Amino acid sequence: MSEDKILDISWGTILKITFAIFCFYLIYLIKDILIWIAFALIISILFDPAIDFLKRRKVPRTLATIFVYVFLFGLMGTLIYSIVPFFIFEIEQFTQLFSQYFEKIAPPLSGLGIEAFESMESFTGALEGWLISASANIFSALASIFGGIFSAVTIFTIAIFLSIEEKGIEKVIRLLSPKKHEEFILSLWEKSKVRVSRWFASRILLCIFIGVFTFVACHILNIKYAVSFGLLAGISDLVPIIGPIFAGTIIIIFCALESWVKALIMLVVFLLIQQIEGSILTPILTKRLVGLPPVLVIIALMIGGKLWGVLGAVLAIPLFGLLYEFSSHFLKRRKEIQAEM
Repeated sequence: MSEDKILDISWGTILKITFAIFCFYLIYLIKDILIWIAFALIISILFDPAIDFLKRRKVPRTLATIFVYVFLFGLMGTLIYSIVPFFIFEIEQFTQLFSQYFEKIAPPLSGLGIEAFESMESFTGALEGWLISASANIFSALASIFGGIFSAVTIFTIAIFLSIEEKGIEKVIRLLSPKKHEEFILSLWEKSKVRVSRWFASRILLCIFIGVFTFVACHILNIKYAVSFGLLAGISDLVPIIGPIFAGTIIIIFCALESWVKALIMLVVFLLIQQIEGSILTPILTKRLVGLPPVLVIIALMIGGKLWGVLGAVLAIPLFGLLYEFSSHFLKRRKEIQAEM
């Protein structure tokens, strides 16, 4: 005779489950705000080395924070202001020569079964249809743009306050960490923060190197759209392996439309630039720094881009790098402790 099994759940367990469900629901409701805070945290971490450098030179932290943010954003604004006229000129040049490019590109693409490239009329018809469908969502597009502006202002405001508050994140870690693991977690946080900020700075320098030298090579070879190709090569270098291949392919194709000789020379030059970056500059700049797996960078770019556009894609890389570095250090230390026991 089998005894009936009785499931006994205490009121305490029910309350804990209810509280957990409520917390998950609350997180879901404020997920956008949490994303803003995460990106603001990353920005403050990336700017911290410059602020700490000024603070060691006896500059008050508030003044150092304001100077760093104003200087860096002013520098970015100046660069954008300087580049945009050349970029617009190249876009206008491209539109004037588009019919010639279409005549050269259309036959192989139409041979692959791409209907939009069967004729100039079919291409313009497809483009017109795309513009009509895009204009149908004009109100949602405007809402997205203004929402993006509001979120950007909010994120950078939070980042500034996080930077002004010295050791603010460390205070939160001390508050939330168990007392016996407090110093260990703080040391991991400090190491991860420094290594990721330096790694990201090195990646930005490498992207600038690729972009500038690609522009110089195109300018010397008298290749059209030198500024655009430099921007494309520099930005795409953030994506490991795939980015340089994509940028190089686009550049070589456009060079080939003008001259096969220029295309071959540009191919050699582009491979040389990539070789210098991979064999010389990367080992020097990223020595003893965290090396993120390429698949993690690609995942970070996709998730960040989905959540908050281009800037979100860029900021997601150091965010994932911070999580990766912290987790790897934590697991390594945990194994060492278990081995000692």
